[in-house]
Amino acid sequence: MGDFMDNKIILAEKGLKKNGFKVRVFDKIDKAKEALMEDIGVHESIGFGGSMTLSEMGVYEDLKNRGNKVYWHWMAEDKNAALKAAQSSDIYLSSTNALTLDGKLVNVDGTGNRVSSIFYGHKRVYIIAGRNKICKDYDEAIDRIKNIAAPKNANRLNIDTPCKFTGKCNDCNSPNRICNVEVVIHKNTPGFNINVFLIDEDLGY
Repeated sequence: MGDFMDNKIILAEKGLKKNGFKVRVFDKIDKAKEALMEDIGVHESIGFGGSMTLSEMGVYEDLKNRGNKVYWHWMAEDKNAALKAAQSSDIYLSSTNALTLDGKLVNVDGTGNRVSSIFYGHKRVYIIAGRNKICKDYDEAIDRIKNIAAPKNANRLNIDTPCKFTGKCNDCNSPNRICNVEVVIHKNTPGFNINVFLIDEDLGY
């Protein structure tokens, strides 16, 4: 790890732990995937939130091939059924749009299915985040979401929002707007089990 990024990861890890999250740090995505596969039992069902990080990780295929019941609307013919099943799964996997050095998870969603599942309704949640998601504070996190993550996702989804064309947030009123629900998790809620895997690689948007 480089000195600067290593320091950011250390600070983020410290902040997250202070806020009650369970945190593990990895230097490579493959090591994080190996640990995830070890943590999840073959008898447990897994729901996926929309995430380029998880797509790059390739863990959906590994879990499915191992025999786990996995639900990801990105991979399903019946997307609504997959979304509903993911809501009641034992385990939920997602990334985060941003996380701050003082240990907050900052997310913005189009419909709210992903952000609601990362803090409610599951035995365990795993947040997989590359170093590029680490931000100094809430303001920088929101700026990152609006002007990096949202335009890239609009392009990926090929939807006609202004940010797709301008590369930055226009606080639009488009019917295809993908920034409708904002959730900031300040601390791991009592009785809930949020695990954060920090990886020293640039992953996802």
